[in-house]
Amino acid sequence: MKLLAALLLAVAPLAPTAEPVVIGNGHVDLGPKFVHGRWIVQLRDDTTDPATWRDLDTVVLQASGKAKIAVPTDPAYQFLGKPGQSIWVIPQVQQDGIVWPGWNTQDTEVATRVDREVTWSLEGVRGPGAFTLFLNSDFGKPQPVFDSRKPFPQQTGIDVNTHVHGNWTFDAQGTYLLDVAMTAKLTDGSSVTDRRTLRVYAGDGDARTAFATPTPTAVPATVPEEGQRIELWWFIAGAAVLVLVTTGFIVVRRRA
Repeated sequence: MKLLAALLLAVAPLAPTAEPVVIGNGHVDLGPKFVHGRWIVQLRDDTTDPATWRDLDTVVLQASGKAKIAVPTDPAYQFLGKPGQSIWVIPQVQQDGIVWPGWNTQDTEVATRVDREVTWSLEGVRGPGAFTLFLNSDFGKPQPVFDSRKPFPQQTGIDVNTHVHGNWTFDAQGTYLLDVAMTAKLTDGSSVTDRRTLRVYAGDGDARTAFATPTPTAVPATVPEEGQRIELWWFIAGAAVLVLVTTGFIVVRRRA
């Protein structure tokens, strides 16, 4: 029984790193991190000193009225909506009074253990309107990364030990649930993946209401065993367990 308890503790969900918060100003980054050996997608909050890595279930990013602009008349931006239409844009370049989310692969263990790059996938979006993420190129033209009006999943690569910012847009007020996953191959040849939900609230309303919106079930994070990464899928059906009488050990396994 002690072995079973230890194994269950090893794969139990991580406790939230902080009380639920709404972040509407300052720098934050979405990215993977190894926490007690587990590959987890979290949010690095640089509005605190020192920075706080937050569980995504405990945070909402708010794009307030300061982020509201009109869609440009330039045809290059027609994917955002009709010219003159009001949208909320969290810009690629930091602006005072607007949250500034980026994404990075700079966690020390991530930077040393990941082989070349991390694959960031957008698995789905729930919200009152369309969501896009795009980059401004060196020549000023937008380079789309994600667009909730297109089929899922959508993917982009993030080179290891890099830090990037882009333009996050929302064309209607309310709560958006961004279903994101980050996957990587490690230098030892194994693979890791984690899938979480990032909450964003567009508008000047009470962003705390976003916590009441249920999120999809996350894919269990991979965990290490004897120096390698494997996926442990635990299946618990009522009180039933498989007892191996000949060895005296209890093994519980779940398959997705």
